[in-house]
This record gives sequence, structure tokens and C-alpha cells, in this order.
Amino acid sequence: MQPDSPLTQLKELLKGAWRSRRVGVIVAWALALLFVPLVLLMPDRYQATARVYIDTHTVLKPLMAGLAFQPDFDQQVRMLARTLISRPNVERLRADTSIGWAPASEVGISREVDALMKAIRIVSEGSNVYTIVYRDTDAGRAQRLVATLVSSFSSTSNADKQRDSEEARKFIDEEIRQYEVKLSAAENALKDFKLRNFGVSGVSGQDYFARISSLSEDVARLQSDLQAAEASRDALRRELSAQPEQLPVEALPGQMAAAPTELDTRLEAQKRQLDELLRRYTDEHPDVLAARKTIAQIEAQKRVEAEAARKRREADGKTPAPTNPVYQRIRVSLAEAEASVASLRGRLTTQQARLEQVRGAASKVPQVEAELAQLNRDYDVIRKNYQALVERRESASIGVKLDQTASMAEFRTIDPARAATTPVFPNKVGLAAIGFVLALVGGLVAAILYSRVHPVVDSTKVLQELSGRPVVGRITLIPDAATIAAVRHKFVLLGGAVLALCAWQVAWIGWLAVRSIS
Repeated sequence: MQPDSPLTQLKELLKGAWRSRRVGVIVAWALALLFVPLVLLMPDRYQATARVYIDTHTVLKPLMAGLAFQPDFDQQVRMLARTLISRPNVERLRADTSIGWAPASEVGISREVDALMKAIRIVSEGSNVYTIVYRDTDAGRAQRLVATLVSSFSSTSNADKQRDSEEARKFIDEEIRQYEVKLSAAENALKDFKLRNFGVSGVSGQDYFARISSLSEDVARLQSDLQAAEASRDALRRELSAQPEQLPVEALPGQMAAAPTELDTRLEAQKRQLDELLRRYTDEHPDVLAARKTIAQIEAQKRVEAEAARKRREADGKTPAPTNPVYQRIRVSLAEAEASVASLRGRLTTQQARLEQVRGAASKVPQVEAELAQLNRDYDVIRKNYQALVERRESASIGVKLDQTASMAEFRTIDPARAATTPVFPNKVGLAAIGFVLALVGGLVAAILYSRVHPVVDSTKVLQELSGRPVVGRITLIPDAATIAAVRHKFVLLGGAVLALCAWQVAWIGWLAVRSIS
């Protein structure tokens, strides 16, 4: 046997519900009457709302960038919106008598605070726009509470900001005082250490090994310079010994030469005669040879006389000044070379003494320098922290003055606190309508369930399904006039009951609507 279609099954359910219509009407009326006290006992709630815009983009914000500390106002506003409905804030709201709270015990107040924390909502609409929503059975009280929250929104922000600034300033001042003590102690320790180890720590910026290396390089460089100076001096000495002190008389300049002697006159005459002979004869001519021989004899005689005169001067004890300019220059250079050698030797001796002194203090200098480096490091850290704290204090002071003169965030009320004149859903009208629908649905469901619990065989198909046997035939009932009249009477009574229920519900809902509006 093929299963019935959904439409056929629906028809069967409706037929069963129609047969149990009395049960459905009774249940519908019972549910409708049950909803009446529930609706009457349910108080209407009125919703109060307010919209607030917080403008954090002011003209001073870019102008004071880098000069004063500027917190993230957007983040502060978001955090404030989350913490505004904290228990201490809500307790202050409940304690505000201007809102219109009814007297209650401590337990009752605690319960009301818990209920308020759940009832108050702050909804973010983006771009720093927030909506404060609260529902209460008293419209005026809801409006006053939302207005108080709006004023608290801005005042709490300013108060928190001022309190944070004051706490930050006190903390920075306390830290600066502590660092001043630390900095003074570090400076005194560094001063005492330098006085106690004066002359041991060496050149500023150089450690022990750097000083040893620097002094060793200086000693090596001075030794090399001394060797070069000594070599130059020895060369000048050798060159000076190879130069004669006196020039020959004929080689002396004109202002230094003595009056010409007879030998000079004869020598000059022989040279002129030799020039005349060479113009006419060759070098092998006897006259030329004779003239040269005579010139050589005169020059030899002059040398003999000059040597004799020199010996006479030496015998008299008079040393003539050297007349050779080359000799004079070499002797001056030799004197300069001697002075340079003496200077380099003195500097070398001094640097070698310093090097030996540093090497002698090898067991003390590294420890002293390590302690000095540690003291300098501690002093630098304390000084940097102190300077950073002073800069932060100046920035915080400017920020506090800026907060006192002009606010970096402006609170603007877009929509002031306003309570709706009509109650919000679920109100009494809505509950009555819901009760009416539920009564009708409940009556229909009750009729269907009753028909399923007490089934009635009204067709051969149902009889065949229940018995599991084939049905041979059926007998049709032909109602008479009395039966038809009785059925119509029952139908009229049922329809009247349903219409009465609908009319009563409509009147009930209308009365509730008029009452809520008034």
C-alpha cells in the first residue's frame, strides 16, 4: 500500500481536530484566560537612550606632537566605555537620590545594582560614537539615569586623566629625587677614586694595554729617529774632516785677498805672455813650454811662501778663521745634528722611564682601570636615567598644563537623554497578542492530540488499516432533519465560542493599547 501524501495527512489531522473541536475551544479559552493575569502582572518597561560623540582629533594634538606626552585617546575612550558600568560607578548611580530610587535594604540595593549592571548597555557605533541604553518601568527614572551616565562619561574621563597625570607627576618626582641621591653618590665615588689613584689610571680613554702599546711604539720610534740622527751626524763629521778650513789665497773673494806681491805680478805677466804664445804657436813650441815651466816655478814658490807664513802664524798662536764656506756650512749642520741627537736621546730616556714605570705597576693598573671603567659605567647609566626622567617630567608638566587650559578630547552629545513614550517590547499589548495566538495554536494542538488519543473510524481506509483485513462494503448513513438540525446547532455554538474568544481578545488588546498610550 502506498503511503499517503502530506496533503492527505494534513486533511486527516484537520478532520480529527474538527471532531475534537469542543476540546480545542475549551483549551483555547483556558489558555486565553490564563494569560490575562500574566499580562496584568507584567510591568511595562520604557527605554531611555542617549548618543555621545567623542572628538579626539583637535588642533592642539598635531601642534604639541613631540613637546608633551600624548596618550592614545581613542584607546582611553574605548577603555572608559568598558569600565563605565563597573560596580563602583553603578553603586554611585544607585546612591544618587535625584534619579528617584525607591528605598530598599542593603540586600535589595545589592540586587538592584546587579540588575542595573545587566540592564545598562553602552553600544559602540564606530568612529567614537556611543549609545547609552537603559530600560526601566519608570520612564522618568530611566531618562534621569541615562542623563547622569552621559555627564559621568565626560567627567569621569577628565577626572581619571587628571588623577593619572597627578600620580604620574608624583611618581616621576620621587624617582628623580632617588636618582639625584644615586647620581651624587656616584659622582663622589668617582671623585674619591680618581684622587686616591691619581697618576695610576693614565690617559683618559686608554686602558693599561693601550698605554703599554703606545709607550712601546713611542720608544721604538724615538730609537729609530735617534739612529737616523746619529748616522746623519757621523756623515757630517766625515765630510767636515775631508774639507780644508782655509781656501788658497787666490781662491779667496776679492774683498778678502791681500795686496798683490812681486810673485803675483810676475805670475800674471807670464800668464799673459803664455796666452799670446798660444795664439801663434802650438803647445809643443819651445817658447810655450818655457813659459809654462816658468809659471809652474812661480806657483811653487808662492806655495812655499804661503806655507811659511802659515807656520809663522801658528808659531805666534793665532788660528785664523776658516775661509772655506763649505766647511763653515758643514760645521753648522753638524752642530744642529748634535743638538737633534741630544734632544732625541733625552726624549728616549724619558719615554723609557715612563714605560718601565707602567710595566712596574702591571699588578695594579689593570685593577684600577677596571674599577674606574665600572664606576664610569654606573655613573653613565644613572646620569642617562636621571636626564630621561627630567625630560619626562618636563613633558608631563606641559601635558598637565595643556589639559588644564584645553581639552585634547571633546565630548559632544548628539542625542540627549530621552525616554520613549510607549513601552518597549515585550509590553502588555504584545504579550496579549502573543497569548491570543498561543491560545488558538494551543486549542488546535489539543484538538489534534485528543483525536489521536481517541481515534474514530470514519472511512473504509481507516478501518482496513486498523483491522488489517479487506473491507467488503460500507453502509451510508442518511441523516434526517432532526440530526441535521442538531449538527447545525452544535456548529453554531462552536462558531459562537470561537468568535466570542476572538472578539474578547481584540477588545482586550485594544484596551491595553489605549491604556499604555494614555
